[in-house]
Amino acid sequence: MAAAGYSIRGFTISGSVVVGPCAVLPRAILQWNVGSYQDISFQSLSLFRLLEPPIEILVLGTGDRVERLHPAVVKQMRACGIAVDVQDTPNACATFNFLTNEGRLVAAGLIPPTAHLSGG
Repeated sequence: MAAAGYSIRGFTISGSVVVGPCAVLPRAILQWNVGSYQDISFQSLSLFRLLEPPIEILVLGTGDRVERLHPAVVKQMRACGIAVDVQDTPNACATFNFLTNEGRLVAAGLIPPTAHLSGG
C-alpha cells in the first residue's frame, strides 16, 4: 500500500479515498478515530499493537507540523516492540512509502494537514 496523496479532507491510498484521519495497515486502510495529535494516546494506538505479524515501525503524521507526543505513549509503544516515528503528515507519507518499498513491517497513523496543500 502506498500513501499516494493527501489534502485537508483526507488521503488517497492505493486508489482508495479515506476522509479524515486514517490508519494505514499492511493489509487494510481504516478511518482512525482521532481529531488531532492531542488525541493520540496509548489507547488510540491500540489497533497498531494488535497486528499479526506485528509491525516494527509506526509512522505518525501529526498534520501540518511535527507535534510532540506524550513521552509515556512513545515509551509504551517501544515496550511493545514498535518504534514510533512522528513527523508532519507530508513527510510521514513519504517515509511510510519509502519503508513500505523497502519491505519493512510498517503502519501509519495519518492526520490530514489543515493548510491548503496537497501531495502525491
